Amino acid sequence: MTVLAVHGGVRNAVSDSLTMIDRSVRLSRRNADTLVMSIVLPLLMMTLFVNVFGGAIDTGTEYINYVVPGIILLCTGYGAASTAMSVAHDMTSGMVDRLRSLPIRSSAVLTGHVVASVARNLLSTTVVVGAAVAMGFRPDATFVDWTLAAGLLLLYVLALSWLAAGLGVIAKSVESASTLSFLMLFLPYLSSAFVPTHTMPSFLHAVSENQPITPVIETVRGLLTGTPIGGTGRIAVAWCAGLLACSFVLASWLFRRRTRG
Repeated sequence: MTVLAVHGGVRNAVSDSLTMIDRSVRLSRRNADTLVMSIVLPLLMMTLFVNVFGGAIDTGTEYINYVVPGIILLCTGYGAASTAMSVAHDMTSGMVDRLRSLPIRSSAVLTGHVVASVARNLLSTTVVVGAAVAMGFRPDATFVDWTLAAGLLLLYVLALSWLAAGLGVIAKSVESASTLSFLMLFLPYLSSAFVPTHTMPSFLHAVSENQPITPVIETVRGLLTGTPIGGTGRIAVAWCAGLLACSFVLASWLFRRRTRG
């Protein structure tokens, strides 16, 4: 009986999660303007930096090859910010209250938003990389390099999406969720995304070298363009895994606490 109960519990949890994933994906399709902006803004940033600033920035290589990994992470930040707003909308519109009256696991709500976030980021990243290639981006990565880069980006997107879900839970409105998620959009500018960190003032150099975005960018850049990675790969994985674990636990706890109230 215990085994049957566990299996039944797992089946119910999976079924609930699939239902909420389907709902979140359908909402993403209906809210096409947010998805389009999460693609258009990184493309505009890439065009601006490559065509306006790129000629004046010395990175030791073609600037577009240098900047594309940073643009990819900027793109995931925009996608995660929309996740925070979607969760906040559910928390404040009465949607979660309606779900509490149904036999559905509360964890499925956040899972649905996070998986939809990953799907949106997969689409937007693919578009951004395709546009970068059309603009002159020439990666020399092997299939294994591409696979490793995609795996690291997936881990990063999962971590960022769960963090955004937690921010959406504590936000009092959709607007405040947008404000809380601003840090995710701002951190890439304080990293090696657009310029080498050694060109920054000493106090900014210390910040850029000791935050999670820089090792992720350096690892992705190294995998795609062949620049040295050194120990940044292990640091990037550690940052992403730690952020994912903390964000998942915190978001789940905050959601249970708020829905109980």
